[in-house]
Amino acid sequence: MSSIPAKSSTEPSLLKRLDYSILQQCIHCGMCLPTCPTYDATKHETSSPRGRIALMRAVADGRLAPNSPQFADEMYFCLGCLACETVCPAGVNYAEMIEYARAEVESGGAKARVPRNFIRAFALRWLFAKPGRLRWIARLLRIDEAIGLSRALASLLPQRLRELRAQQPKICDRFSFDLIRETELPGTPRRYRVGLLVGCVQDVAYSDVNRDTVDVLLANGCEVFTPRNQSCCGSLMGHNGELEMARTLARQNLEAFPLENLDAIIVNSAGCGSFMKRYRHLLPDEPRARVWDEKVQDIHEWLVKIGIQAPRGSMPPTKTRVTYHEACHLVHGQKISQQPRELLRAIPGVELVELPEATWCCGSAGIYNITQPEMSQALLERKMKHIAATGAPIVATGNPGCIGQIRYGAQKLGVKLEIVHPITLLARAYRRDPLASRGCT
Repeated sequence: MSSIPAKSSTEPSLLKRLDYSILQQCIHCGMCLPTCPTYDATKHETSSPRGRIALMRAVADGRLAPNSPQFADEMYFCLGCLACETVCPAGVNYAEMIEYARAEVESGGAKARVPRNFIRAFALRWLFAKPGRLRWIARLLRIDEAIGLSRALASLLPQRLRELRAQQPKICDRFSFDLIRETELPGTPRRYRVGLLVGCVQDVAYSDVNRDTVDVLLANGCEVFTPRNQSCCGSLMGHNGELEMARTLARQNLEAFPLENLDAIIVNSAGCGSFMKRYRHLLPDEPRARVWDEKVQDIHEWLVKIGIQAPRGSMPPTKTRVTYHEACHLVHGQKISQQPRELLRAIPGVELVELPEATWCCGSAGIYNITQPEMSQALLERKMKHIAATGAPIVATGNPGCIGQIRYGAQKLGVKLEIVHPITLLARAYRRDPLASRGCT
């Protein structure tokens, strides 16, 4: 590992607010190295989980300045995929450490390659801070899609802006609250009452997935409550060093959902779910946060827990091959891997084909594909090669960022693929048309 520069600041370290035993968990065994995409690409020790933890400890010990460019660059070069947590024999809590480390970068004013660029500040501190703002911008983008202004001007844009435009997901004609009533009742006797988080990007670009989620919950005997005053879950902020903003959003959700009257809070976005299950760490003095954590359930997890109602109808004459990409914050962050496969295998007409390196990050990682485009693109190309090897025309994955990233990869390569959420395939089966597309995606 490269030498650590001497500390040049006397400012107190945010990392010191962590229980120091968390920083001491790493035993430097190296089992994380082959699972880390950035170490795999660079073979630099500082670009590995244990290397980054060493930098964090150096900051906490006062041996490294929080505003060191080396520290800032490495904390944001990390994907936050949490593959290291899955293989770690010591149970390292890397998710909490990387969040505090990035908050350290933001408070320390480091001149890093990424954290203070305009796009990042606009997205985290303004756009996603208020759901109304995101919906307003989304409507403008929808109008642009209809009239084709930016498409006509695309050739005049710098290459990077053209790439960002190509990565922009299609905006839905109607958002979640247009498609989902605040309370929806099942047609059969009610078994459970659940709340639904509609998300941010999910709300404006994948609202059909939210509608599909409600339909599946209704088919499985769940009354669904979708509060209108809910906010962003805070994951984008928390994963990118804006912890205070994340806490504000978390408190808003604690107020929006009547926890005492809900059996579960359902989330269909892997990144959101992973963060929402850790509100008690974000808000340690808030008693309701612990209750919240206990009630948050990923949609795949919940359906397997209560027992999936088998879709009725005859078996299609031929099966369609479907492969499954495991979203990082579902498999590594929430340790949910088999449940989506159980769901997919329950769908008539689906032949599940295993994807090589299914648990390897696709390069989306929140806003990583915006802030670290080169590394993101390399990971996407690797993922697309494995998808092509399966021969499957449909890719299922449980995270909007992954859907958008893989869809962009297919478009860039000129490959005809359908990329969908597993819950959408199940919803189609309940509608007895398992291969028919519906909605804005």
